[in-house]
This record gives sequence, C-alpha cells and structure tokens, in this order.
Amino acid sequence: MSHIVYKVETELETDGRWIAEVLELPGVLAYGATEKAAVASAQALALRVLADRIEEQKEPTETVTVSIEAA
Repeated sequence: MSHIVYKVETELETDGRWIAEVLELPGVLAYGATEKAAVASAQALALRVLADRIEEQKEPTETVTVSIEAA
C-alpha cells in the first residue's frame, strides 16, 4: 500500500480572493472568497485529477491512501 500526501498552498490575493494550489499536481489551482472555500475547491479538483490519472493508468493501481492537507 502506498501513502501519498499533497499539500495545499494558499495565498491572499490583492483583490481579496484566496488562491489555493497543489504544486505537485499541475493545474490544480482554485480561488475562493475565503481560505477555507479555496482549499475545499483545490482538494476537490485534486481528487478529480488523481481519479483521471488512475483511470489512465498514470498512477499506481494498487491500494493507495491519499491525503490532501492545507499547508
């Protein structure tokens, strides 16, 4: 069994929106009115990306535990 941990990096933009990004997964970036909303959107997107990779057999097909944590 593999365990993979992804970190969600957040930053407050000058316009007041929060941006959340998972650097290890290119394209996983989301905005939100609050930091919590941005992190939740980024986590959901990361899960979609990982699911696509598993279906395309670009990720291990063995049992994998994934954690997506706010940094």
